[in-house]
Amino acid sequence: MRDHLTSYFWSGDVIRSRSVSEIVLTDTLDVPMPPARLLADWEREISTRLLLESGDIETLPLARARVRWPDYSLCVKAMADWTSALGLPDVLASSDIALMACRGAKYHHDGAQYGGAAFCNLFLSEDKGLDLHFASTGHRIPLTRGTAVIFDTCQPHGVIQRRNSGFNVTDFTPEQDCSQVFLTWELPIEDAHVGQALGVAFDVALATASPIDEERVLLNDTRVEVCPDSGRWQRID
Repeated sequence: MRDHLTSYFWSGDVIRSRSVSEIVLTDTLDVPMPPARLLADWEREISTRLLLESGDIETLPLARARVRWPDYSLCVKAMADWTSALGLPDVLASSDIALMACRGAKYHHDGAQYGGAAFCNLFLSEDKGLDLHFASTGHRIPLTRGTAVIFDTCQPHGVIQRRNSGFNVTDFTPEQDCSQVFLTWELPIEDAHVGQALGVAFDVALATASPIDEERVLLNDTRVEVCPDSGRWQRID
């Protein structure tokens, strides 16, 4: 019997269930390199304020970055054109956007907080030998400037060294140039275009043994978490 994942997420004031998509949409877009002054500013933020450790993901100040980023609008337009071509018209304009930084990323899923969304990311850093890896589906996407990706927040994912099969803390030590900066949008999974593009089915679990009052992901109706090193699902005892 095939394993099945179910996401329970807040839809307004009620918890709704849905399937978890294995589809990953990706392309490499032609976006300008951020100016050297802005790149240096990001590196200072990462090393002195965020103090990112191996596998960490944190937010960078987007408003300040836009002041020093004359091509910001071109990056957003490139993503808007790409998503429109995928059949997602105007979805970015109504979605929350943030600027993020990571030093690799331990495997995780975001279904306990963002189960009602799909992530749409545009990577802005140069190729540093890192991949965005989806452990359950096998998708492995080389990260370079212009890498665009849309995926289900509930799929286990991590940023790992291209030569490795899993996440290793020692691959992302402070003396290594391994940080990645990216723009991310939260696309509403209930948007008809988003749900269709990812093949999501809704209300797949109408009854459960006990009431569910928080966002979570179940594997074969069992609560699970993600191993941060391998990306494999493991039972929560």
